[in-house]
Amino acid sequence: MSIIQFLRIFWARRMVVLITMIASFLGSYVVTLLVQPRYEATSRVMLDVISVDPITGDTIGRSAGAYYELQAEQVKDYAVTGAAVDALGFLSDPGRIAAYQSRPESDNRDFRRWLAQDVADAVKVGFAGPVLEITYRAPNPAAARVGAEVLRDAYIQASLDNRRAEATKNARFYTTQAENARKLAETAEMAKAAYEKESGIVMDRGSTDMESERLAALASQAAAGTVGAPAPATATSAMELAQLDARIADLSTKLGPNHPVMQELRARRGTIAKLAEQDKAAQFAASSGVTGRAALNEALAEQKARVIGQRDKVERLRQLLGEVDLRRDQYRAAAAKAGQFTMESAVVDNRLSPLGVVVSPKDPVFPNKKLMVGGAVGLGAALGLAISLLLELLNRRVRGVEDLHLADEIPCLCVVESNPGRRRFTLRRLFHRRQIEIGAAA
Repeated sequence: MSIIQFLRIFWARRMVVLITMIASFLGSYVVTLLVQPRYEATSRVMLDVISVDPITGDTIGRSAGAYYELQAEQVKDYAVTGAAVDALGFLSDPGRIAAYQSRPESDNRDFRRWLAQDVADAVKVGFAGPVLEITYRAPNPAAARVGAEVLRDAYIQASLDNRRAEATKNARFYTTQAENARKLAETAEMAKAAYEKESGIVMDRGSTDMESERLAALASQAAAGTVGAPAPATATSAMELAQLDARIADLSTKLGPNHPVMQELRARRGTIAKLAEQDKAAQFAASSGVTGRAALNEALAEQKARVIGQRDKVERLRQLLGEVDLRRDQYRAAAAKAGQFTMESAVVDNRLSPLGVVVSPKDPVFPNKKLMVGGAVGLGAALGLAISLLLELLNRRVRGVEDLHLADEIPCLCVVESNPGRRRFTLRRLFHRRQIEIGAAA
């Protein structure tokens, strides 16, 4: 079929097209009047993708994609939507109570969670760079604005609560670890003190015992060739003894006599006192000149034998001292972490900042009357054209000479117009002229 044949058909069936267009227009217009409008209001929150923690001072970096996805899910989480339900007063709304009572029997959710799901369905989350946009849909502009504000506040508060809860959990964990480390440190300290008491070896400064320090002092004295000078170890042991006595006197006012620390200090004092007596006797002999260099060499040889004989004990004591230092370091680290997370659990700033104020929307996003009415008219026109073609196919009519070209064996000889004297071009002449056609078989 040619274009002119389609045009003739559509013109002949123009009333069908017009009726469908009018019916679509009226239907869409009635729908726009009866359907409940929906308004959308948007609140914005500035996210802190990269920031400096106010407690630790560390730079916090996050994967932007994963962080944004997490925040979008958190906005629709029950912790946020449930708080929004409470703030909006939905729990006492008669209309929502009636709707909840008429829900399907298979729905066994409680009223608050059922309302929270409705709020989550009305929320749309988007991002504009580091800005989180929370869009809430409601039947009127005021409800949309209030809902967007409430959701923004509930989201910020939920984020802060999550941070505090996480910090509190970490603080409890590190507090437990610090307590365990403290107990282990006390056990290691008591084991070290007991071994010092058993072996008679004191190792209080670094990893060198008193006997090794005394041997080094004698060796340096022998190498220098000074017999009459007093041995440095004497002053060292006497100083250690005086410091230990002062510490015992200070702690005796705070701790009982059976406290492990007091027992350890008294045991250490007895050992250092013996060393101080030996050093004092050696100093006296050296200063009197009775034995001279021979006495110094003899004392040096005895000290070497004593150091070599107790080398295994010194190594064992060094291991115990290393265990004590390790447990102390573990306790300090765990205690520092526990204090850090305890401070973080009391923060009031979660690094989220609301942007601007929420404005009530002026026009509803649904229904869009112009779009709906215009689209309905277009669809009505298309439907009318389709119906016109269908009716024409079911009941074909001859509307022009082109419709007579049925076969090459039956040619059209001539066309007789009903008004041959009228030559003016009109639409009626083009589409609906009455014709008398004469055909003859070839």
